[in-house]
Amino acid sequence: MVPERPLWRRTPPAVFFVCLGLFGLGLGWRSAAEVLPVPHEIGDLLLGFALAFYLYFLVFYLRKMVARPSVLFDDLSSPPARAAMSAAAMSMMLFAAALLPFGVSVPQVWWTGVVLQVGASAVACWVIWREPQEDRSFTPFQFLTFVGPVVGPIAGIPLGYVTESALLTLAALVPFCVITIGFALQALREPPTLKMRPTLAIFLAPTGLFAISFGLLQVTWAFTAFYGVATLTALVLLTRARWMAAGGWSPQWAAFTFPSTVFVNLQVLAVARGFGLPAELGVGLGLAVSTPVVLFVTYRFVGLWVTGELAAQTGAARA
Repeated sequence: MVPERPLWRRTPPAVFFVCLGLFGLGLGWRSAAEVLPVPHEIGDLLLGFALAFYLYFLVFYLRKMVARPSVLFDDLSSPPARAAMSAAAMSMMLFAAALLPFGVSVPQVWWTGVVLQVGASAVACWVIWREPQEDRSFTPFQFLTFVGPVVGPIAGIPLGYVTESALLTLAALVPFCVITIGFALQALREPPTLKMRPTLAIFLAPTGLFAISFGLLQVTWAFTAFYGVATLTALVLLTRARWMAAGGWSPQWAAFTFPSTVFVNLQVLAVARGFGLPAELGVGLGLAVSTPVVLFVTYRFVGLWVTGELAAQTGAARA
């Protein structure tokens, strides 16, 4: 199939889900090298690839916005696209975390990600407010849209922004509770469709990120509580993996990427805090699951992108 040219005019926001997963995988491998006998070069290589992948599509999307600024609001008309724009901001914050060991001054990168995340959440609120009430519903995608700031402490605390990181974490708690309760009640009335089942994996991301954030903030009881919830959630999702993937491949599989890498980074932090063999096994299991999942989804996304099918399948707007 010959794609419509130029491809950048319909750059799909959904690709930022993959960017988020790649950054998470690279950080997971790099941090795992500190607690397990694995080469740190694997993490560095993955982070280099993640950076190139992210900047490639970020430049294309910015070019698309320059060509027609209103395309942003067209893309934000669906929950997945709104979450994907937040994933772009979250990726910027993880980009800052990736640069930390290299002695590069990265506060500007981190603050750019924070501002983009707040902006993405604000625009999403405005779009949802303008939607007809009957079209509004709770979806797992809203975790990225409104709970995304909880990624901030991963780089914010090492950079010295402890108070700001605490505020980001606490600000994310309210929408996390609202979305979790709202979606649970909604799911009791109307179970997720076959197509939407993969998105249930997103539930692992916020619980794991809250555990990581509270752990970095030295709030031990909150770290322990969220660590338990995240680990239990991961085990439940692992047993339901075939059920979630029963609909076959689709771009929705991007929902499997970042949550699985969050689990790896959480288990590494648990090892450092003395959780011992169970956490070490969690690191190994997490890497064994997340690495092929992230790389496979990335491969499929690239294949769909070069043929122009990714934009069509995800409903991306055209500049």
